[in-house]
Amino acid sequence: MTTKMPVLFIGHGSPMNIIMDNSYTRSLVELGKRLPRPKAILVVSAHWLTTGTSVTCMERPRTIHDFYGFPDELYAMRYPSPGAPAEARLVTENVKGVKVTCNSDWGLDHASWAVLRHLYPHADVPVFEMSLAYTFNEWHPKPLRYHYDLAAELADLRERGVLIIGSGNIVHNLAQIDFENIDADVFDWAKEFDDQVRSNLLSGNHEDLINYHYMGDTASLAVPTLDHYLPMIYAIALQEKNEPLTFFHEGFQYGSISMRCFKIG
Repeated sequence: MTTKMPVLFIGHGSPMNIIMDNSYTRSLVELGKRLPRPKAILVVSAHWLTTGTSVTCMERPRTIHDFYGFPDELYAMRYPSPGAPAEARLVTENVKGVKVTCNSDWGLDHASWAVLRHLYPHADVPVFEMSLAYTFNEWHPKPLRYHYDLAAELADLRERGVLIIGSGNIVHNLAQIDFENIDADVFDWAKEFDDQVRSNLLSGNHEDLINYHYMGDTASLAVPTLDHYLPMIYAIALQEKNEPLTFFHEGFQYGSISMRCFKIG
């Protein structure tokens, strides 16, 4: 019997979390010990933006170091997990609402391996990624309803033992970030928006999360672009009626990055 897997949303934050020991990284390590063993992992990545929706279909995804100006130690790291091409191809066949294509060029960007390194440090679980569909460029994304409806079609993956992870950040404003201080005071607007999202997550109010721009003046500061917010939409779309949602980490880094993480199921 295959264990039905939960769904995770993980705020991944700075690449420095790859090598840091803090309350956030420890929460991932502890969660990895408690989770049922997945057959495979699908990561919906904030760092793979495409014109349509794609999934990685290779046997051995490469480790992508999609960040700049960080310590050499990070660039020397690899996350050599196997891919999950059979699961990926099933997604391309089973999703009917939109066209999902196979990709053999991408790999695992740090939205995936930065968190998986703590959850599954032995890199022994097959992993594939799903991209975020943007229209022509990252400044004109598809409607959030496109992503929510697409994600709902992934529900059968949970029954097949696939752990689905949305990896982004609920509040992600790099223009306001205090790069010098990971424990910088949190901006009032950032906390206000994060608190509103928390309340809507607990009440199951998906409509307000989809229409986040109606949540007040803080929304445009908290979500200046959709790339890091969208993975959360994929996670909540997979929440079944009355299915519990629990937070396994809450807090901020650098003043303007919410590290809120939750588990559904």
